[in-house]
Amino acid sequence: MHLWETGVMRITRHPQAVGQVMWCTAHSAWLGSSTALAASSVLVAHHLFSMWHGDARLEKKHGAAFEAMKEKTSIMPFQAIIEGRQILPDDYYKEFLRGPYALVVFGTLSAYYAHPYMMAGAAMLHW
Repeated sequence: MHLWETGVMRITRHPQAVGQVMWCTAHSAWLGSSTALAASSVLVAHHLFSMWHGDARLEKKHGAAFEAMKEKTSIMPFQAIIEGRQILPDDYYKEFLRGPYALVVFGTLSAYYAHPYMMAGAAMLHW
């Protein structure tokens, strides 16, 4: 297994967890309900644990290689770049021109544009 320090890992070492925390924050602020806040709190706690556990598991499995990667990356987005531990090359965008990133962008835009249909469908539920 290669421990990557490029691509999205330059930005944050735990992109899915950071994205989920951002999603939970936005949805809780938008909805403003206690249900959204409770669900988001549990999801955020789960992802904070997953960041800690993922780092601990990788450190146990890869030792010094993970420590070297950890020194060059950060959990907080852009922290390693701001602190000078990571350098964003002039052609950084080439690191993101890959199939998996395109799939994530397509899925995100699809979910965004499908929200009105999802809300209309949810309104038809008579629970």
